[in-house]
Amino acid sequence: MIDDEKKPRSGRGSFWKELPVLLVVALVVALLVRQFVVQTFYIPTGSMEQTLLVDNRVLVNKLAFEFGEPERGEIIVFKAPLSWRSSTEQEDFIKRVIGVPGDHVVCCDAQGRITVNGQPLDEPYVYPGNKAAPQPFDITVPAGRVWVMGDHREASADSLANYNGHNQDIMQATIPLDALVGRAFVLFWPFDRATWLTVPETFEAVPDPSPGK
Repeated sequence: MIDDEKKPRSGRGSFWKELPVLLVVALVVALLVRQFVVQTFYIPTGSMEQTLLVDNRVLVNKLAFEFGEPERGEIIVFKAPLSWRSSTEQEDFIKRVIGVPGDHVVCCDAQGRITVNGQPLDEPYVYPGNKAAPQPFDITVPAGRVWVMGDHREASADSLANYNGHNQDIMQATIPLDALVGRAFVLFWPFDRATWLTVPETFEAVPDPSPGK
C-alpha cells in the first residue's frame, strides 16, 4: 500500500502557477496558425458580389500554394501590384482565378461566354446583369502567373481592368505566383451566409493548354 502522506497532491496552487504558461503557449500557437496556416480576411468592396458581399468574412488557407499550384475557379487572396491599388492601404485583394500559366483566355464566344483553351465557361456566379467581361480580350497567361477576375465584372480592379489590350501589358495584368497569400475556402460571417467556397463545376471541363502555347 501507498502511504497517504506520500501520495502526490494536486492543489489549486499548481494550476494558477501553470496558467500563465498555458496562456502564453496558446497565444503563440494562435499567432503561428494565423501567420502560417489560416487567416481571416474581410471583404472591403463589392468586386466579388454576389459570391462575397461587403464586410463578409472568409477563412484563407495560407498553405494552399506552398504545396500546390492555384487552380482555375479558386477564390484567392494575393498581394496586389502597386499599379492596381487606389491607396497605399489596399494591399490584399481577393479575386477568382480564371486562367493559370499557359492558358489561352478569350472573351467572348458567340454566346457571350469567356473561353479557356477553347472551352466556354458557364458562370452563374457573375453579378446579375453583368456581361462575362466588360470588353473583349484575347490573352495567353505567362508562365508563373495567373489571370484573375472579380465576380462583379463591371466593378472589379482585376486583370482585365489592368489590361490595355497590348502584349506588353500582360505582365502588369497578371499576378505572379509568389504574390499569392492563400486560397479562400469558407465564408463564415455572417452566419446566415456561411458556405464552403468550392470550385464551380464549369472549370472541370477546361482542358490543359496546348504544348507550346
